[in-house]
Amino acid sequence: MRFLLLSLVAVFLAGAAVSRAGNPLPGTVVLALKPDKNPDKMLEEREALAAALSQILERPVRVIVPLSAAVIIEGLANGSIDLGWLSATDMVRARKAGAAELLLVGEIDGKREYSSLWLCLKEKPYTSIEDLRGKPVAFASLTSTSGHLIPRLDLKQRGLIDKDPTEFFGMGNVWYGTGYMSGVERLLAGEVDAAAVSDYVFEKDNHMTPQQKSRLRILARQGPVPTHVLAVSSRLDAAAHESLRSALLAFSANDPVLCNTVFTSPLVPTDADAHLQPIVEALAILPGQ
Repeated sequence: MRFLLLSLVAVFLAGAAVSRAGNPLPGTVVLALKPDKNPDKMLEEREALAAALSQILERPVRVIVPLSAAVIIEGLANGSIDLGWLSATDMVRARKAGAAELLLVGEIDGKREYSSLWLCLKEKPYTSIEDLRGKPVAFASLTSTSGHLIPRLDLKQRGLIDKDPTEFFGMGNVWYGTGYMSGVERLLAGEVDAAAVSDYVFEKDNHMTPQQKSRLRILARQGPVPTHVLAVSSRLDAAAHESLRSALLAFSANDPVLCNTVFTSPLVPTDADAHLQPIVEALAILPGQ
């Protein structure tokens, strides 16, 4: 009887393994976005994106907005998140941790790179980044590529800092947010004199209102910055990766307006090593990053 019971369990487990192999995707696919827009606007985008992808993948899709990229990377590592929209810097860290692989990248106006900007209020007299010595500034977040890593690298290349931004801006004058708009809002409130963001935050229409834009101007531009990426959990197998890649490419082609609204650009495949190499080099130049 015991032998029979063990045999039945073995058959059941074998059947389950075959079932999983024949259906490589999770029952519900979880996609995580970075919190870099107005929360109300992101809620509308999340619902529309979940509906569109659920139809293509023929299974429920849940779109979430964790508090930080670190939470997304952890979710990709432990399997609670299947897909994550990350900066190139976040992707380098996710790969290094073995948490995820690069699935697709954004292509903005036919390019897979963009610029980082320092924004300031229109009425400020500043003409260059050098004018911000000793002034309070906002970086988008500690993990942001265009909102921290690239402008920080630019400060070093200009000879304004050795390692830390406080060497130039002053102690207590460097603030790190939770996304692009957190820095912009602090700038508009007069709490800082400049904010570091991606060029599309100011030059496109998905992040800021016309009223917000009307009060700001570009102080400095630096880069290039590799575009954001769609990462896929390393816990999923190659078949699942391919299914998700095909679905996201179909979504990008079939619903370009929504795709551009959520991801700021169409999604395209690319060589992961080549795309991320500028960030690997930048991180090597900035110890501790």
